[in-house]
Amino acid sequence: MIKQIKSSEVKKLLEENPKTVILDVRTNEELSSVGKINAEDLGSKTYHVVVSPDLGNWQSPDPNFVENVKKQIDKNTPILISCAAGGRSLIAANLLEQEGYTAMNLSDGFSGNGEDPGWKNAGLPSIIDY
Repeated sequence: MIKQIKSSEVKKLLEENPKTVILDVRTNEELSSVGKINAEDLGSKTYHVVVSPDLGNWQSPDPNFVENVKKQIDKNTPILISCAAGGRSLIAANLLEQEGYTAMNLSDGFSGNGEDPGWKNAGLPSIIDY
């Protein structure tokens, strides 16, 4: 079962697990319109690999997603995965866990999920380009 992490728990997670990296699976359009995670300001590293390029069909992952992650992140590196609100990142976490990764889901994503505020609204480091 995938461990669920709220944005309010991210700083503690990264302090206790300094090798953990952040994987943002949102589309390029989302990154440019709402902002990007800046985990480097928390002593981590941010990666970006799109899990579902078609937001109209977001539950269908890119068949190359896992291979694209393997090109950037070693299997021994724990990954906290984020999307907008926690749905696509959970799909990504399950795919990566099946491949032997330690994957966690940012349950409220970058923008929040109605219960929790999300990375951006929790005041975690973000890059806003728009």
